Amino acid sequence: MSILLELDLTGAIVEDVGSHPIERVVNRRRLALRTLINRLASAAEDPNVVGLLAKLGATSISLAQAQELADAVGRFRARGKEAIAWAETFGELGRATTAYVVATGFGELWLQPSGSIGLMGAAASGTFVRGALDQARVEPLFAQRHEYKNAADTFLRSEFSEAHREVTERLAESAYEQIVAAVSAGRRLPSERVRELIDRAPIPAAEAQEAGLVDHLGYRDAVRDAVDRRWPDKPTLLYLSRYQRRWDGVRKLCGARRPAVGLIEAIGSIRIGRSKPGPVGRAAGSDTVTAAFRAAVNDERVKAIVFRVNSPGGSYVASDTIWREVCRAREAAKPVVVSMGEVAGSGGYFVAMAADVIVAEPATITGSIGVLGGKLETKGLFERLGVNIESLGRGQHALMFSTQTGFSEDEWAKLHEWLDFVYEDFTAKVAQGRAMTREAVHEVARGRVWTGADALERGLVDELGGLRRAVEIARERAGLPPQARLRPILALSPVQQLRQPRNSDDPAAFVQSRGLAAALWEWGGHAQLAAALGLPATGLLTMPLGPLR
Repeated sequence: MSILLELDLTGAIVEDVGSHPIERVVNRRRLALRTLINRLASAAEDPNVVGLLAKLGATSISLAQAQELADAVGRFRARGKEAIAWAETFGELGRATTAYVVATGFGELWLQPSGSIGLMGAAASGTFVRGALDQARVEPLFAQRHEYKNAADTFLRSEFSEAHREVTERLAESAYEQIVAAVSAGRRLPSERVRELIDRAPIPAAEAQEAGLVDHLGYRDAVRDAVDRRWPDKPTLLYLSRYQRRWDGVRKLCGARRPAVGLIEAIGSIRIGRSKPGPVGRAAGSDTVTAAFRAAVNDERVKAIVFRVNSPGGSYVASDTIWREVCRAREAAKPVVVSMGEVAGSGGYFVAMAADVIVAEPATITGSIGVLGGKLETKGLFERLGVNIESLGRGQHALMFSTQTGFSEDEWAKLHEWLDFVYEDFTAKVAQGRAMTREAVHEVARGRVWTGADALERGLVDELGGLRRAVEIARERAGLPPQARLRPILALSPVQQLRQPRNSDDPAAFVQSRGLAAALWEWGGHAQLAAALGLPATGLLTMPLGPLR
């Protein structure tokens, strides 16, 4: 029985749907990037699968996600499979650049006659609330190491600083270069021609076809008719989410005792304690991530580790705790290969920098080797509201981080002392892990963020690619065959999560479900709001930028 896989990419895509029952419910209608890539890889080897039919048009996908998906479709086609995509429109008089980047991975592209292509280049922006804080009589008190660590600029400034503008312009320029290269290669168009088309966008359907951006114009029924003509035997149409290669379950069961590559994830802000699920943002807890590393090191079947990092950073101490376990895994002769997702900066780079190999997508936001700290003084705001808060303390610095007082001269000195310490430690460990001099590290550090493509040129990453490429490298490093399984570490069943752990070395101690009330409590609170506003609520190693879109 032949199968034609179907995929709807017009909805939201997440890194992973998560393991927590509530998180799975929240993400039930979302596509998991890792699952899509794995199933496409499996389908590429399945002789019963004849091709892929995908509906495109999502505007919420990041550029890094788009690159990883386009690469996965390219590998699928490289195995002799057909890949056809269609879209009603790529943005309705709006930007849909990243959605079109996904389309470049397909061999044939259809567009509805009333649609258009919003291939409008790349943009990056900064948000500044200093004017609003002044009106509210809130005083921002922050310091950073160094001039490019610009998360605090949101509160300290009303416009770009010279360093902040330099970084933002380069991010947009790098993303633009990657978009041009992807369209040029995927549609076989000269780069200069692609730049001209970007400047003309949004482009109506008829003009897009004439320019070579799409192959055919037609509605859904025309696409389906063309598919039927291509495969007269009418293969079974099956959603990729419902696809499972015959005997895959048996192969997984039989391969459970064989040498494998272990998968460990750090998704979301980095914090001390357990990892946290959540509909508005996950957190990678140092207890959970380090437990996964210890379990992988102690498991004789795990011969190498792929560490998937998709994090803007957070706690310095938590990042350092995870960094140590990466070092210990390498000391135990278990190769560690990092796969960077949309964002792996600041603390996200800290946890990755000791790996044997770092793989990033060209549009991955990474680096941000720097530190910031401070607070918002709200005394003036409360006085304006007629609220008086009096605080009494015993100890020279008992009220140092009270929002009702500023920093004394001695407290400013303490803050700067701590920032210097963290920056020196961060850069020293980058130098150690990346085999660079401290001077060379400082040149690419100073809080500056880079795209993966620029980070490669500066020695901060080793190779461009996605999760599949990281797995290939891990297998090679461990001397494993190409079919060696990728096995998630700490993938405990709900029953196993409820089991009482034996001790702190038992992985169940750090992945147990603590019930609905606990989950909801973790998802609420002021930390999430502060993080959404850009405050370093999750820790000193926090970066301001999200993924490029």
